[in-house]
Amino acid sequence: MRKILLYLLFLILVLFGLKILLHTSKEKVKTIRISTSIFDKKAAQKLSKRVIEVKKLIGSDSKYDNKIAFFIDMRISSGKNRFFVYDLKKDKIMDRGLVAHGSGSETEFEGELKFSNVNNSLCTALGKYYIGYSYNGDFGKAYKLYGLDKTNDNAFLRSIVLHKYSKVPYEEQDNPICLSYGCPMVSEKYYKRIEKLIDASDKNIVLDIYY
Repeated sequence: MRKILLYLLFLILVLFGLKILLHTSKEKVKTIRISTSIFDKKAAQKLSKRVIEVKKLIGSDSKYDNKIAFFIDMRISSGKNRFFVYDLKKDKIMDRGLVAHGSGSETEFEGELKFSNVNNSLCTALGKYYIGYSYNGDFGKAYKLYGLDKTNDNAFLRSIVLHKYSKVPYEEQDNPICLSYGCPMVSEKYYKRIEKLIDASDKNIVLDIYY
């Protein structure tokens, strides 16, 4: 009788272990579907992966806003909407607009960019940031950015900030837009909408710049 009970207990433990393993496997292959009506399938898949990465980061630290995050796809031409405000709860893009990249990121090859975390490089730096406090600078109200990866951890020292600029157009266009000194720089009209979201949040919003 004792042997039978031990065998049944062993069987229960094995089945419970299999259940956990299957559940973990499902979690690993979880994907987020991004509407391809906004841009091509490849860009949608890339954004989906970045959203998953940002959600992991946010889940590990309660100081980050878990409702919205900002994403910038530097593979998309600067004349097209590539700054995305993303609803992390409903898994959908809430807003989108144009954003400039650093003049140092330009290369001799059209459409190809380079990136750097080095001071005075005037380059955009890839990686995840969190948006810090606001201040009044050369472009009016701007937000300090803090790099969270090795590729952008000099952001604060480089004075990389999120700011507006009157020469950044609001509407999409075929030609590239103006360049920044390495900061994510948006139009005044689009900035007003971003500003409201940042100021309304009692936690730090994550900004992810990728290529």
